[in-house]
Amino acid sequence: MNEIRAIEASQMKTELDEFKVGDTVKVHFKIVEGKTERIQIYEGLVIAMKNSRVGRTFTVRKNSYGVGVERIFPIHSPRIARVELARPGKVRRAKLYYIRDKIGKAAKIKELVGRKKPKAPPAAPVPAAGAAVAPAAQE
Repeated sequence: MNEIRAIEASQMKTELDEFKVGDTVKVHFKIVEGKTERIQIYEGLVIAMKNSRVGRTFTVRKNSYGVGVERIFPIHSPRIARVELARPGKVRRAKLYYIRDKIGKAAKIKELVGRKKPKAPPAAPVPAAGAAVAPAAQE
């Protein structure tokens, strides 16, 4: 039994992305086509999360050409590069399966105003358009 827990612990990711049910996320998923590997972005609404140690999964739903498509992603999968929060949602349910029956505006989730998105790393400062640039040191 301890061997199983040790194997599971080695496969678990240490840093997890912050998102919850009701958020609109972009899942960066590694796709292998022949010998090449690329990252495909799957954007949609998180409608469910299931918790079971290394088997944790989340379900993302999106509309593709008028057809609802759902995909289940394992959180600790090495194929998931990252999960980017696109828009936080305001919901009062743990599972949003009722969204499957909704059409059009009724399928929208309100945006959560108070929750902040994770900050991107600061970029290098860009000089202003009219600012004078110091000349290079002359010898």
